[in-house]
Amino acid sequence: MKSIWTDSVKPPTFKKLKGQINTDVLIIGGGICGILCAFFLKQQGIDYILVEGDTIGSGITKNTTAKITSQHGLIYDKLIRSAGHEKAKMYLDANQLAISKYREVCKNIECNFEDKCAYTYTLTDIKKIEKEVRAVNSLGFNCDYVDKTNLPFDIKGAIEFQNQAQFNPLKFIYEISKDLNIYENSFIKDIGLDDHIAFTNDAVITAKNFIVTTHFPFINTHGSYFLKMYQHRSYAIALENAQNVNGMFVDEAKNGMSFRNYENLLIVGGGDHRTGKSGGNYTELRQFVQKYYPNSVEKYNWATQDCMSLDGIPYIGHYSKSTANLFVASGFNKWGISSSMVSAMILSDMVVGKTNEFQEVFSPHRSMLKLQLLVNGFEAVTNLLTVSTKRCPHMGCALKWNGTEFSWDCPCHGSRFEENGKLIDNPSTGSCKSLKKS
Repeated sequence: MKSIWTDSVKPPTFKKLKGQINTDVLIIGGGICGILCAFFLKQQGIDYILVEGDTIGSGITKNTTAKITSQHGLIYDKLIRSAGHEKAKMYLDANQLAISKYREVCKNIECNFEDKCAYTYTLTDIKKIEKEVRAVNSLGFNCDYVDKTNLPFDIKGAIEFQNQAQFNPLKFIYEISKDLNIYENSFIKDIGLDDHIAFTNDAVITAKNFIVTTHFPFINTHGSYFLKMYQHRSYAIALENAQNVNGMFVDEAKNGMSFRNYENLLIVGGGDHRTGKSGGNYTELRQFVQKYYPNSVEKYNWATQDCMSLDGIPYIGHYSKSTANLFVASGFNKWGISSSMVSAMILSDMVVGKTNEFQEVFSPHRSMLKLQLLVNGFEAVTNLLTVSTKRCPHMGCALKWNGTEFSWDCPCHGSRFEENGKLIDNPSTGSCKSLKKS
């Protein structure tokens, strides 16, 4: 079925790029992150174009649960311990500014923008919540501890962030994109950084700078993103005749669930697993619904895919140390809405030579010496050595059949393909010929 967002608004259309064109900034990728980058560059009077291989918002953006929040699970206690108090505060301040920016832009847009409280709850470990409350308060942000919510089950405790928000992401990007310089169905096949040239099947683009917002970075020769990230799938269903939980909720546990309302529907998310692995998927969600909302009606169901960084912080900045004119935004760790706004704020400054006050904490060049690096490397080696004729064209890993969504998925880096080999999700830049039916 379609996601709840795709059924609520008619998209604008943009022409295909043909011929030769020059620009100061080429943005590659037409999800919410790329569109916000274009939006800010236009405000600054910077010459740019945005190219999207399909249609804008047709990738991960259409499948988000669209929470606008600086509460990204129980992250701040961990950040203080791993990165220090200053960088943890920088992370919080950047995401709080992102909320303010959304609130400002949405004043003149009909996109179901609503102020809501955000909660991360626990069913088992109250000490985790208490530590997070102390950590956040130490950063100068006033959060609260609560032990009662509107959820249909008892919790041990939760951390509450007030003055957060939620909206309809497609209504938002369709509205702000109307006057932007966008080209659809213009898939970038290759980039010649030395010559400042990018190629599609029908166009040659010369640009001084490039911003890659393609969810998972597709250039393997720089940045080592194939080691620094893995992809993670999660599932959502929208229910009629369920309750209004009056807030945005997420469980601190890895296999927990999330909740928010949209109009008269309740969105329940969960069933998570690493792409290419097995997980609870829709079965887990429907079992939960049968127990707590037996009289509800499932109106929509959809799945999404998130890029997970090594340390829980996105990669925003120069693609690599050796690519001064190439920029990236990725690794949003399930918090793509606020991270996209943070990315646009940082990259629209960096691309014109300005230092952004938040760029240090998000630098893609910070240390890779994290436990997750070993896990990512093990998965890659294991799947490279797996005997199979079904292999991903990205880096040659063995593909796994996803019986829930009827797709071939790559456990290494998260590329996904239809049964006939057609590309669904990157980082692969093309279809998988070995899967095509004769």
